[in-house]
Amino acid sequence: MSHDQQYPHESELPTAVVQLNHTAVYASDRYLSAEFLSVVLGLKVGAPFGPFLPVDLGNGVTLDYCEKRNELIQSQHYAFLIPDEQFDTVIARLEAVGVTYYADPGHTEPGRINDLFGGRGAYFDAPDGHNMEVMTRSYARP
Repeated sequence: MSHDQQYPHESELPTAVVQLNHTAVYASDRYLSAEFLSVVLGLKVGAPFGPFLPVDLGNGVTLDYCEKRNELIQSQHYAFLIPDEQFDTVIARLEAVGVTYYADPGHTEPGRINDLFGGRGAYFDAPDGHNMEVMTRSYARP
């Protein structure tokens, strides 16, 4: 489509089902980062696949940890929807490994959780500074 063509009206767009299958997560040590997330969330680390070390999220999606050595790793945000009955366990695991959690994405409310959208949530840093979020309710979207 050239820049002078108009995009079709929203009602003219095809409807398709698209699912995220995997995404690469850069880390200075893929084993450390994958193990950290698996311990906190109670997940399994898969077998290495080329340069990747996958963490299976259980919904058909993997986070594929890939080492990026001697380079700055740009912090990314990853949000995980977890069952309410697992939330306290995740918070306890963070406390057990000495990781501070926060009620807000800017990390200004340490040791607190939020109650967004009628659920519970918290943010914490992964080993390479990725801003991780756990929440028990999806965000309400317009």
